[in-house]
Amino acid sequence: TDIGELDTAVHIWEYKGYPALSAAYLTYRSDPEYQRLHRKMLSLLRSRKSQIMLEFQFWPTHPPASKGGLYELRSYMLKSGTLLEWEQNWRIGVECRKHHEVPMGAWFSQLGDLNQVHHLWQYPDLQVRKEVRESAWSENGWPETVLNTVPLIQKMSSRIMLPMSFSSLK
Repeated sequence: TDIGELDTAVHIWEYKGYPALSAAYLTYRSDPEYQRLHRKMLSLLRSRKSQIMLEFQFWPTHPPASKGGLYELRSYMLKSGTLLEWEQNWRIGVECRKHHEVPMGAWFSQLGDLNQVHHLWQYPDLQVRKEVRESAWSENGWPETVLNTVPLIQKMSSRIMLPMSFSSLK
């Protein structure tokens, strides 16, 4: 992470359902090389955290239009019981934003920290991010989306992330 919680690596792995996730866990846990690397890595970590997320049906995940640039991961801790209201408002909001940028994906938590929503955006640089976000305010429906969803949020954060040298996004 370049801006936000520093010295943090974020991995977003996609699995085709829980059976694929279970198969991956079984492979990792039984692979001696993985186990060796895992033990070595543990001494370098301060903390670890994972979540099982599902994508919003109205906001399918897709790869970036081009590689490189920077990625913004926005995270929201919603008040309990407000996820459906948030989703209804963002169905409108994401359509407004699509006129200015293509969102990479949005997910809500199923296991781990609950009542969380994350969405991922890609920009060539911070100046373009600023311009794109400012232009969204001229879209009919975007100010209303913000007005209706801010009261549902308990906590929010934004991280600017740069792909690591080994990332498929670089």
